[in-house]
Amino acid sequence: MKARQLEKLGIPHQLTKMVKWLIPRARATGMSADEVRKLLAKIVADPDAHRDDPHFGEVAQQLARMDLAGDRRQAGWRERDAPAPWKEWTGPNIELDPQSVRQLHNACGLPVTLAGALMPDAHVGYGLPIGGVLATDNAVIPYAVGVDIACRMKLTVLDLEPKALESQPDRLIRAIEDETRFGIGAQFRDRRREHPVMDADWNRTPMIRHLKDKAHAQLGTSGSGNHFVEFGEFTVDDAQARALNVPGAASLPGALPGAGTYLALLSHSGSRGTGATIADHYSRLAMDLHPELPAELRHLAWLDLGSAEGQEYWAAMSLMGEYAAANHALIHRHIAKHLGARVMLDIENHHNFAWKETHTIAGEQREAIVHRKGATPAGLNVLGIIPGSMASPCYIVRGRGNDEALQSASHGAGRVMSRTKAKQTYRWSDARPLLEKRHVTLLSAGLDELPFVYKNIDDVIAAQSDLVDIAGRFDPRIVKMAPAGERPED
Repeated sequence: MKARQLEKLGIPHQLTKMVKWLIPRARATGMSADEVRKLLAKIVADPDAHRDDPHFGEVAQQLARMDLAGDRRQAGWRERDAPAPWKEWTGPNIELDPQSVRQLHNACGLPVTLAGALMPDAHVGYGLPIGGVLATDNAVIPYAVGVDIACRMKLTVLDLEPKALESQPDRLIRAIEDETRFGIGAQFRDRRREHPVMDADWNRTPMIRHLKDKAHAQLGTSGSGNHFVEFGEFTVDDAQARALNVPGAASLPGALPGAGTYLALLSHSGSRGTGATIADHYSRLAMDLHPELPAELRHLAWLDLGSAEGQEYWAAMSLMGEYAAANHALIHRHIAKHLGARVMLDIENHHNFAWKETHTIAGEQREAIVHRKGATPAGLNVLGIIPGSMASPCYIVRGRGNDEALQSASHGAGRVMSRTKAKQTYRWSDARPLLEKRHVTLLSAGLDELPFVYKNIDDVIAAQSDLVDIAGRFDPRIVKMAPAGERPED
């Protein structure tokens, strides 16, 4: 049955994918299509009576919970007297998009919001802007986490001479081309990657269980849009090198011998199609549970962490964090092995996630759910990665623990124009001179990722000097992104 047919039976949109997965299993036991249709109609009419159905019990339980939530909806929308406190970070050369500012202002009007912050790379997103940080009271907002759950950065410094970027570029290029995949649906078809994350509990929710095979097929791949894998030069001075070698400051501390320039590998991607499916499902569920929200707040619908729906999403999000980290681990591990290289330093961080944290908010210590949608954790001495563009630096930073920003920083330079406008405005001939000047070899990318569509990363870093300190610099030299024409996942 198609989604539209299921919706006509009364199956909510956010449950149609689950039902479509379950129907073949029911049919395999001998049920006819007509029997399935009649059973589903009965479940919609009285979900409580079918909680233990061997084929569609999970659907009945979801419907029953949604019916209970429907009773709670009747209270309606109440606008708070004043928005929760929030602050924006900008600078002399940083112009924050008014729509992004408005989005954060709206988010701070939610009854569950405790505080907010807007980073200098901010641009418009669904509900919460990219570069938005939001602290809530025991509630999680799927769209404030983002569509690409647990999108993250990872940098490893390798024990190869940086001159290999010029003397052996083909060897480095081959390592990238062989050891990861780019694009919508990209996967390892003939030799799937293996990682302990696939032994985790993929039965945490019905949604996760049915996504396990898809996740395994895409394990170790890089996706589309602004996701990339790059080789480049990592530069530190003596003080930075010593600081990076402090035990606990990085995954593999104590390896950098001192100041200098090193060869490094940098990657940016998230939880791939699996995370996107989870984000879509729970975002729609949250919106269905909060029909009282006005149109401008619709994408900020939340799930109470005390509810079954909230716990399901939190479990799914947490697993996607493990899964995204595994993707990066495999990319770096296989490329290093391909080159016969040893990893000297390893730094990584999420920037589309929600954390349970304690912060000083309005003068008092509060436990909060902190959403960082395109924002980097910047707790005191916490290392993070803030990239620029394919032709500009990426900075390794150390957090200053600023509670006004909910201990956060930007996650990149931030777009200055939409993908559509970028494709209408630029041609590859516009970028080639700059790429040559910066000694960048571009293997593939879309026009919507040219350097000109991003803010100046140095201006962005300068605008958050009270949030982070620079701990190192990475300059891209060999860059691979999804080929032109791929739909972005971010």
